[in-house]
Amino acid sequence: MALDAGLKAESEVIEAGKPRKVSLEIKAVAVGEVARQLQALGVGGQAVFRGFLTHQRNGRGFIAHVTVIEPAAAEPGSF
Repeated sequence: MALDAGLKAESEVIEAGKPRKVSLEIKAVAVGEVARQLQALGVGGQAVFRGFLTHQRNGRGFIAHVTVIEPAAAEPGSF
């Protein structure tokens, strides 16, 4: 089983001494048991995702391959 998804990260960081809100959305894919875990998490679910980035097959943009899903941390900046 393979599952296509989108991941979104939002946080606030300090840059040049001033707070800045940052966000990122990226296409993602999960395979096998990790895909089942991602599907069970549901839309809008929060977790820490680990894996690797690679080019999309068409060479335009990146895709995150999720290999591990962990419960969301209470720390800001986790995604």
